[in-house]
Amino acid sequence: MRVIEITQYGQPEVLQLCERPVPVPAAGEVLIRVQAAGVNRPDVLQRMGHYPVPVGASDLPGLEVAGEIVAGDLSGSEFCIGDQVCALVQGGGYAEFCVAPVAQCLPVPRGLSVIEAASLPETFFTVWSNVFDRGSLSAGETLLVHGGTSGIGVAAIQIATALGSRVLATVGSDEKCRAVEKLGAVRAINYRTEDFLEIVKAETSGKGVNVILDMVAGKYLSKNIDSLADDGRLVVIALLGGAKAELDLSQVLRRRLHITGSTLRPRSVAFKADIARALRQQVWPLLESGAVKPVVHQVFALKDACKAHEAMEASQHIGKLVLEL
Repeated sequence: MRVIEITQYGQPEVLQLCERPVPVPAAGEVLIRVQAAGVNRPDVLQRMGHYPVPVGASDLPGLEVAGEIVAGDLSGSEFCIGDQVCALVQGGGYAEFCVAPVAQCLPVPRGLSVIEAASLPETFFTVWSNVFDRGSLSAGETLLVHGGTSGIGVAAIQIATALGSRVLATVGSDEKCRAVEKLGAVRAINYRTEDFLEIVKAETSGKGVNVILDMVAGKYLSKNIDSLADDGRLVVIALLGGAKAELDLSQVLRRRLHITGSTLRPRSVAFKADIARALRQQVWPLLESGAVKPVVHQVFALKDACKAHEAMEASQHIGKLVLEL
């Protein structure tokens, strides 16, 4: 099969089209003929040598795929050979075939293309786990999303809005502000020209937001703390702004603040299976009704994976980048 290998750590050109044997699914796994694969920021970090591959996972990049089940262990699942699915995987998505735990597979939502379906698993699993499980966001509360036009950002804005929450989002241009407001954000904040803390206070009558989904960390920590309402929850999922910052613990104590974070890739199949079930029940109906829509910015051929990574690093995209096979 054709695959994209990381031939050495470095710039996008280290991604090279190669050939490898088709993987063999183990117990509880299925083999998927990949028709499309999502491109995500962790793929870029892995290519640069900053995201270690979990023990036992494929060294090929790619954390989400969509395509046809062609073989494997379907016991205990609703699927059959020939079904179209999308799946969260630990690696190996940049290839013509990929193995996935059957518990991490979801049907391609009715009305969606396989390319749109490939844009869902990594971001939707991440958003559900962090915003709704760890962050406990509920209807009527306010969510602040940093990186509103990222794949995770557009998913978080739409799902939270559809489930009855108010959403504010930070982005890096006026064009992106307009894009996230079309997706449901009640107020977009251009962080290059506006102070998000000032906007948060103005939009919440001084109370602050209930949950923050943060992929910046570092220099944002102090303002994030000041932006939270009493009993607010800060959920950190990436460290684009750095891993270290000073923290005013007196605010945490006085205002009963919660600071948490997580990475999804190393978690167990059982953990991810629970998220898959929640998504099937809570979010897949929203996708099939059109209340939540995939946002695919650009599609690349497998051989052009390096161009997809260049686009990811340029950060001009709104939504997801996808490889088509």
